[in-house]
Parts: sequence; C-alpha cells; structure tokens
Amino acid sequence: MTEHLSIPTAAGSFDAIAAGPEDGSPVLLLHGFPEAAISWEHQVGSLGAQGFRAVAPDQRGYSPGVRPENPAEYGIGELVGDVVAIADELGWHRFHLVGHDWGGAVAWWTADEHPDRLRTLTAVSTPHPGAFAEALREDEDQQLRSGYLTEWRQTRVTEQRMLAEGGEAIRRMFEWKVSPSKIDEYLRRLSEPGALTAALNWYRAGRPSGKIGKTTVPTLYVWSTEDVAFGSTAALNTGKWVDAAYRFEMFEDVSHWVPEEASEALTSLLAEHFTATRSR
Repeated sequence: MTEHLSIPTAAGSFDAIAAGPEDGSPVLLLHGFPEAAISWEHQVGSLGAQGFRAVAPDQRGYSPGVRPENPAEYGIGELVGDVVAIADELGWHRFHLVGHDWGGAVAWWTADEHPDRLRTLTAVSTPHPGAFAEALREDEDQQLRSGYLTEWRQTRVTEQRMLAEGGEAIRRMFEWKVSPSKIDEYLRRLSEPGALTAALNWYRAGRPSGKIGKTTVPTLYVWSTEDVAFGSTAALNTGKWVDAAYRFEMFEDVSHWVPEEASEALTSLLAEHFTATRSR
C-alpha cells in the first residue's frame, strides 16, 4: 500500500510516496525532468512489498513546499543537500540511492560527496558526470543529443512553448512510452504557477563549481539503447569512473523512460543489486 508523506527539512517540506515496513532496508528514489515521484510508483510499491522501505520524493521545485524562485538555488550543491536532509529526517544513516535522468545526476554527485551515507548507488539513463563531460567535449553524437540544453536555459520562452497547445511539446518528449494518464498528471503539476520554471531552473542553475571524482560506492548503471538524451559513448565509459563493484545493464529497444517503460525489469535489477550488497 503506497503512502503519501510530507518530509520537513530546513529548505521546506517535500511531498513523497512511500511503501514498505518502517524497519525495512531504506531506498530513496529520485525522479527526473519533467516527471515527479510517481514515475517510481511501480518500483516503490514492488520494493515495499519485498520488505524494503522505499521512498520517492517530489524534488526541489516539484514539491510546492520547496520552490525557490532564484535559479541559483537549484545548483547541484542544493540538490545533494536535499537528499541528505531527506534521509536525515527519515532517520536513515545509510541507504540505497536510485536516480533517473536529473535524479541520476544528483545521485552520482551524492555518491561523490557523501559515499559514507550510501549502501549502493543506481543510476538509470544518466552516465557518470565525468564520462558525460568527456563525451560532450569529444563526441559529435552526444553534442547533437544535448543541443536542447541551450534552448531550455532560455527563460520564459521555453515555458510558453512547452505548455502551448495543452503541453504538446512535453507530451512528445515521452515518445508514447509513458501512459497518457501519467503524462496528464505531470502536465497538471507543471501547469501550476511557477512549477515549470522551477523544474527548468535545474538546467539554468549553472555547472557545479567542483570536479567530481571516481565513485567509490557499489554501483549499478542501467542504460537503454533508444535513449535520445544519452548516447553510447558516455554510457560505455561510465565504468571507468567507478572504483567499486560495478554492474552495467543495457536494455535493448527501450527509450529514455526506463522506470516506466521497463518497470518490472528495472525493479528486479534493483532488488538484486540491493541484496548483493546487503552485508555492506
């Protein structure tokens, strides 16, 4: 049975969905753009039924209670700080961290800055930031895939375009791989005053000030061959950036929207990953 939580932090209160026993092995799942915690509802419910304590928050800007106006307040330092603050409020000293899309980037940086807090790391779609930066510099394919980033950093114009005609531009992002009812819910939330701007502020906050090193947390990385945002160069080079137990899984003929399009397969991988490192 999925629960709805409000998790208070110094930054504000995060809305979240959760399932599983309070004393279950803790799992925090981070969503990406332009989604919300419900992108993980299959994983939360299934992991909870297996005895894990799974929690997926609506992240900064997506939770109405944590929606600052200044783009600078969406920097990677603030986003990582939210992860730690949420875990602290839940009473979790060490936990499994899972992220997709932007949530994957936050997960990588959290593992870099707080490796002692994580039992395992799972990144879905998003390669290690070091591998991604290399691909952006050297790989023409990745440069083409990432061309949208410049456009999305343009204020106001992007919001208007994305929400025009009933949010048709956002609907097309999902490539008909996510249920229309769920996309309707994402659009309902993003149509709230300031919500889409807050979500786009993740792109507008600027690059991280520091450099990221090799990950020292046991890591599962899941990449799909039909991902439009992340090409094979960064995906295949991610293993070079992990100095710990590492598992790479490639989903054939699956789009960027792995948590929803391949929900059962991904959930099985997560449970295997968590169980394999249970002794840590």
